[in-house]
Amino acid sequence: MEISPVTLEGEHTRLEPLSLAHQEALVAAAADGELWNSIVTVVPSRETVVEYIGEALTAQQQGSELPFVIVQQATNRVVGTTRFYEIQPLQKRAAIGYTWVAASAQRTPVNTEAKLLLLTHAFEYWRCNRIEFITDVLNQQSRAAILRLGAKEEGTLRNHLIMPNGRVRDSVCFSIISEEWPEVKARLTAKLGGGS
Repeated sequence: MEISPVTLEGEHTRLEPLSLAHQEALVAAAADGELWNSIVTVVPSRETVVEYIGEALTAQQQGSELPFVIVQQATNRVVGTTRFYEIQPLQKRAAIGYTWVAASAQRTPVNTEAKLLLLTHAFEYWRCNRIEFITDVLNQQSRAAILRLGAKEEGTLRNHLIMPNGRVRDSVCFSIISEEWPEVKARLTAKLGGGS
């Protein structure tokens, strides 16, 4: 698995390597809906964005993460971020997460196509056996979206993380395995073709 910054491009979405130059664009995207107020996901504010990006870039240098900004092609505007994390080359697996999208870009093709681009990279370029998605047990919107991708729910990780507000979070784990990828890809491609 070659883990190096890459731009992934589709019709609605472009995923560009995250850099410190994106801090103002990410603050603006997060302001669209005041996403930093979420209790179920971590979204950077103006005060935390440099640390947020820095941690992602450090993990990228260590080979365990590959972070992106999400660019909406129609507006050429950064509308969020996503990344591969917990990359395990020897096990041929990774997780996709740290995903958030500006309120105005939610319920558009942007996030669906971002996931298609990431999954295509993982299964067709890296030849992964497994991709995981892990989300807060309270994040019903994220859980529903992961299921719509075609991922299978595997179980709950109890007392998994401590959130910035101090809440001890249970997380729900989902996965897509390589044998399921052709069907998942066909479903996502059809969904994007239908403009939903």
